[in-house]
Amino acid sequence: MKTLYSLAILVVPVFGFLGCSSKNDESSKEQDAELQARVQSLKAEVKDYYQTKVALPIEVQDQLENGEVTQEELDGRIAAGEFPKFFQFKSLEDLPSDLAWEDGSDLPEIGSPKAKKGGTSYGTIQDFPRTLRTIGPDSNGSFRTLLLDDVAVLIAHRHPNIDEIGPDGFRYIAGLAKEWAIDKANQTVYVRIDPNARWSDGEPITADDFLFKFFFMHSSYIKAPWYNNFYNRFFSGITKYDELTFSVRVSVDKPNFATYVLEDIPVPEHFYGELGDDFPERYQWRFAPTTAAYILEDEDIRKGESLTFTRLEDWWAKDKRNFRYRFNYDKRHITVVRDVAKAFEMFKKGELDAASLTLAEYWYDKLPDDDPLVERGLVKKAVFYNQRPRPPYAMWINRDRPLLNDRNIRLGIQYASSWQLVIDKYFRGDYQRLNHTAIGYGPFTHPEIKAREFSVDKALEHFAKAGFTERGPDGILVNDAGTKLSVSLTTGYTTLKDALTIIKEEAAKAGLELRLQIMDSTAGFKLAMEKQHEIHFMAWGYGAEMYPRYWETFHSINAYNPDGSIKTQTNNLNSMNIPELDDLIDAYRASTDSGEMIKMAHNMEEIIHNDASVVPAFQIPFYRIGYWRWRYYPDDFNLMISESSSEFALSWMDVEEKRRTLRALRSDETFEKSIKVFDQYKN
Repeated sequence: MKTLYSLAILVVPVFGFLGCSSKNDESSKEQDAELQARVQSLKAEVKDYYQTKVALPIEVQDQLENGEVTQEELDGRIAAGEFPKFFQFKSLEDLPSDLAWEDGSDLPEIGSPKAKKGGTSYGTIQDFPRTLRTIGPDSNGSFRTLLLDDVAVLIAHRHPNIDEIGPDGFRYIAGLAKEWAIDKANQTVYVRIDPNARWSDGEPITADDFLFKFFFMHSSYIKAPWYNNFYNRFFSGITKYDELTFSVRVSVDKPNFATYVLEDIPVPEHFYGELGDDFPERYQWRFAPTTAAYILEDEDIRKGESLTFTRLEDWWAKDKRNFRYRFNYDKRHITVVRDVAKAFEMFKKGELDAASLTLAEYWYDKLPDDDPLVERGLVKKAVFYNQRPRPPYAMWINRDRPLLNDRNIRLGIQYASSWQLVIDKYFRGDYQRLNHTAIGYGPFTHPEIKAREFSVDKALEHFAKAGFTERGPDGILVNDAGTKLSVSLTTGYTTLKDALTIIKEEAAKAGLELRLQIMDSTAGFKLAMEKQHEIHFMAWGYGAEMYPRYWETFHSINAYNPDGSIKTQTNNLNSMNIPELDDLIDAYRASTDSGEMIKMAHNMEEIIHNDASVVPAFQIPFYRIGYWRWRYYPDDFNLMISESSSEFALSWMDVEEKRRTLRALRSDETFEKSIKVFDQYKN
């Protein structure tokens, strides 16, 4: 087992002409001793946890949560040896002899052989991240994609161009794994780690990092209740066979149970030697060793201004199939530009490599097809239709707030929200109306639920049932107590200010005042996570999974604490607390039958629809991009389940073409005009 340790650099001020004071020496020694004691304490805690942690069946966890058994009773059953150990240690001789190992090498390789390494890509973010952690408070923002979601090498990756579902779920290509085997009968996945796999600091990735992953995710130190629940509930144990071989047992017999193991990453045991109650603060600005191609050095972090990621020259996966033609830039420079209009002007000057044109305003007006940059072939335009679960852009109503705890008010808001007008007018008819929260999951998607249409009459009818019958001098409804029908509508999407202004103006026709507040993305997300919103407009980013999840967003355990107070830092933005829905979610999570799960998914969507606390807005079946001609993409542009042009890191640049293009920008030189539509995956 790897040794837990952490290298701490102590900066001690120097006084006088010679050396440092004895007082400072003593302070340094005390800090060093305290650190070593902390590391040793954690080592002992981890060792004890590995020896004592048991695998509790899901039904027993539920009984404990529901108060059907006490902790004291459960401790007695554990002491009696009723439950198996969660962490087990065996030898290679104990591996089942009939395992069918696979590595995905029979699947088409992703990436283009034309790709070149080199150069620096330039992009922007709207606000500086609140942390470099990828777990814990304030870590679940959009910046995490640059640290984890879009860059980390997982055990294995779903092949992004294959949607067939076989006996074991989706088809996979090797990542950290050299190969894997699936034991469906015992809900167990066996993994052999690629012996070349390394953390970005050079440490080898071993089975111990996967064992430590479970200690880490079970721990209260990380201040992440969702992860605590998920890793306790969905996994029933891990077995180490040698330094590179392990297996994980999944608690739930789902059609895609192997996904829970294969699409995961380890946690660097050697880095978290100081783990404790102060984890959020201690690791706030420490870049953790990664499996990815890019690292972030301290000197490349300019707080509030920019971050520069550097590609490792000796990255362990640089020659690995499915990775060798990706992550091509030497550096990725990310600048904080809060004003979207300013960022777009930077792009048009050649200071940024690409810009999103998904918004109609940018595609049609700010960079039209006859723009000189496009006409001269300096900037290319592309549309890519993807096929994946759709992020649910919606108004998330907090049922815990005054007025909004009345279903008739929520129904009135539904009918007072003119999203089809926004789609037709602001989005030029390119987007589609979102009907509910689970679109893009095949048979799991409810085929009949439709979003409520805009209707002043129906909105007034429901507002009247809630006691709002008279309009004030400003046209906004008031009740007999003089309370105004006024709620806040917040968002972190500054680019959608005009769209939400249309919603605000149309709502006023139905007597509803929406106090619109546009925030930067980090502040907006933090407001929602702390459940301080009334109505918050946003979309969750969903992975390309087989079926939708409901527990995170709609189960009451993520709405309220046992004492009845609001539970923060969860995805239940609606404060949803419906016993019937909770029961269905629990049954859905435990179900092993796809047909049964489909029926339950439909039932849950009907309950959510009837509750009226989510106002579906729109879905986007494509993304659009403008990019300078020095940037290149594969011939088919991107992969079927890609959510953005950068998600799978397939693009590259030609440094000499950049110089030539920037010279041409100052002259009359022209190139071939390029506006392409990639619709090979269009529904």
